Amino acid sequence: MKIGLLGFGVVGRGVYDLTANREDIQVAKVVCLEDVSLPDAEVTRDFQSVLNDDTIDTVVEAMGGLHPAYEFVRAAIEAGKNIVTSNKALMATFYDELIPLAKEKGVLLRCTAAVGGGIGWLSELERARRSQTIEQVGGIMNGTCNYILDSMTRLGLGYDEALSQAQKLGYAEANPTTDVDGIDTWHKVILSSNIAFGISVDESTVPAAGIRHIKAEDVASFKEHGYVCKLISTGMMADGKLSAFVHPTLVPMGEPEANVPANYNLITLIGTASGRMSFYGQGAGRYPTAYNVVQDCTDLLQGKGFYSPYGGKVAADNAVERRFYVRGDKDAWLEENAQETWGNAIVTKPVSVSAMHAWLKAHPGTFIAALPNE
Repeated sequence: MKIGLLGFGVVGRGVYDLTANREDIQVAKVVCLEDVSLPDAEVTRDFQSVLNDDTIDTVVEAMGGLHPAYEFVRAAIEAGKNIVTSNKALMATFYDELIPLAKEKGVLLRCTAAVGGGIGWLSELERARRSQTIEQVGGIMNGTCNYILDSMTRLGLGYDEALSQAQKLGYAEANPTTDVDGIDTWHKVILSSNIAFGISVDESTVPAAGIRHIKAEDVASFKEHGYVCKLISTGMMADGKLSAFVHPTLVPMGEPEANVPANYNLITLIGTASGRMSFYGQGAGRYPTAYNVVQDCTDLLQGKGFYSPYGGKVAADNAVERRFYVRGDKDAWLEENAQETWGNAIVTKPVSVSAMHAWLKAHPGTFIAALPNE
């Protein structure tokens, strides 16, 4: 296999390092904007040199973002080159284009590192769905948020201090919006649900709430009631109806999710035969993520393509009900649905996830967290 590697940042450099001594996989060209000198690969700023090189059979996209990653990947598929990517935003956003196009052009596409980094979640999900029906997927999918919440819970840090520490350690970007507002997790649960259920989730029907507005008083209140707060994603199919959402969730102390430390992930599937199966590990990092990119390359060598059949568009109804902790704005709807108070916050009676997120959209400075399903 000869690879055209797009991007030479954290993941791209890791892919190069892990393939350097392999005889079956070779990085032939690297497309990046930096002035990099490599002993055994040509470095170029011109993607067309990869596209027009007939000796390159596989393009590994490690650039991140939507553009120009989308244009490059689509052009590579059109040119008959296999694709490996670690880009969850790309795969979730352009799923309806890239998966059918790869099939049409007879090329293979894999994206295991796009969800869970070094865990290998999507490849395990692929194996699990071969012999059973997957009923639910989700869990802790973002290491940045988990680090912040863990630091606030265990170390007593405030949100700003925990975020600053995460940024110093390289766990959070200078602009952490994608992580703390739940967008990164949103992409991941959409992609996971697509594969688990063999569908294409209508992303406009999947709401996401993040952790930006959590305060120390919230964490203290959760501890008092025996809970730990985590950013949890959920995708589930029941009686032909899809639910998919992301929001902070209270987990009873002692549960596996409650004890996930630092920047680790814990992602879970529930199957009709297996029951609950959880996958734990580093959700990011150079070599853990690059490891799964290289694993995808070895799968391509064995002729393995995408993880599940492409299915039609399905909207999430999110009619499932939860109780919610709500601190911030109050109005008549919230007062009507209040069941109890925790300090300055209201805990609602069971309301639909769709109704709670619709209310939150009109009150954007408010913090919500779902209580465990009862």
